[in-house]
Amino acid sequence: MNNDKGSVVAEVAIIGAGFGGLGLAIRMQQQGLHDFVIYERANDVGGVWRDNVYPGAACDVPSHLYSFSFEPNPDWGRTFGPQREIHRYLSHCADKHKLREKIRFNTTVSEMAFCDSSGLWDLTFSDGSSRQARAVVLAIGALNVPQYPEIEGLDQFLGKVMHTAEWDQDFSLKDKRVAVIGTGASAIQVIPSIQPEVETLHVFQRTPPWVMPKFDKPLSAARQRLYRRWPLIQKIVRRFQYMLAESVVPAFMWDSFLTRFGEALGRRYLRKVVGNPTLRDKLTPKYAMGCKRVLLSDEYYPSLIKNNVKVCVEGISKVDESAICTGDGKRHEVDAIVFATGFKVPVSGAPMPIRGLDGRLLEKDWEVGSEAYKGITVSGYPNLLYVMGPNTGPGNTSVIFYIESQINYILKYLKTLRRTSNVYFDLKPMVQSEFNADIQERFKGTTWTSGCNSWYLTKDGKNTTLWPSFSWQYRLATRHFSAAEYKHISVSNCVVEDIDINAVAAS
Repeated sequence: MNNDKGSVVAEVAIIGAGFGGLGLAIRMQQQGLHDFVIYERANDVGGVWRDNVYPGAACDVPSHLYSFSFEPNPDWGRTFGPQREIHRYLSHCADKHKLREKIRFNTTVSEMAFCDSSGLWDLTFSDGSSRQARAVVLAIGALNVPQYPEIEGLDQFLGKVMHTAEWDQDFSLKDKRVAVIGTGASAIQVIPSIQPEVETLHVFQRTPPWVMPKFDKPLSAARQRLYRRWPLIQKIVRRFQYMLAESVVPAFMWDSFLTRFGEALGRRYLRKVVGNPTLRDKLTPKYAMGCKRVLLSDEYYPSLIKNNVKVCVEGISKVDESAICTGDGKRHEVDAIVFATGFKVPVSGAPMPIRGLDGRLLEKDWEVGSEAYKGITVSGYPNLLYVMGPNTGPGNTSVIFYIESQINYILKYLKTLRRTSNVYFDLKPMVQSEFNADIQERFKGTTWTSGCNSWYLTKDGKNTTLWPSFSWQYRLATRHFSAAEYKHISVSNCVVEDIDINAVAAS
């Protein structure tokens, strides 16, 4: 594709080569859409599964469910895939479908701006170069910028400081005094992994998570052969795992007897493992199950009862050259500090400035909370599409199910766009506002908004992260693309194009 100046323009630019970007690229090729390029900031595919190499890194969704339905893997080695295995799976997908030749590695998009007159997106890269695309798909996810809390004196600490998302594999923790700050998803994996080798381990907890047993185990070679020979059996297993995940949604949607039952199971598991009543009280959540992410681990609680582990619930007041100081006046001497404090979610859902029609800035538009239509398109930002945009996070099941739902919608959008010329699509504002008003209304009375301090919520208590219902309802919501929900703007005169919308969508 060429613009009127003769320079090469991609029909579609995909930013990110993780699950979202690779999945979309595979499905585009399968449906005859080959005019695309993938921009990836790193030197390999994999996204978070390339970057998160901390000890114990693994998925908390069953492997057969945490993979593409159109690219099943019969050779998963465990019920829950470890980081290396998931990264290997994504590399396999890229190689099998010959995507590497479509990927521009080590290419960071530093700015995006839509040009009203050309109907194209201008992409500026960190090296100063630029390219254009008719449509842009942001498939970078929101969890890629490590979050470091502001702690007085941290810059004075003389020991090692690192984040689980930026793990230094050349640094050994063996026989060292280590502090782990945070008790979220990465903490419950890294703590059991490093506990046996460190001299002492100080776990600094602000809010205890709900933890349930994971029941992780190796998958035998015989089972792998079974899945290879009869793929239908693997599909049945995947379907069963999906239905099991969906079955817990009512416990999260409403604070009911199902919520109480889940909490009872969580407390029973805690009592079974942790005999010390003082420690058990520290580890008991004081909020409704589901308000924050429920974590799965067979090893977290057992690691906390070891003699070289201390759980600290007093708030951190400051850090000096060799210790972490807590509010009770104690100093905890450590050689290394590991932050397991999650990620900083950019306001725009992307680490770069994004400018839409008339130069409007997405970060400014989303100051009071991000909004998109079905988590995919945004009014005022034509031909910009998100994979895992606002309110498409799973509270209970595999993110891959949501990604595939979005891919199906995006494919219909791109096919419709390709049948037009000199026209771009801009979501009608009323469509977006009505959709998001309904989303927020459905959150009322759910455990997700029951009052705990969660990264799911904005400072004003608005949930812009999760889908407030069953994932199959999201699949239904994204099954159809309606061109009538978008303004069709002519590049030549910048007015709404009078075209037969239904004919375009159906052709």
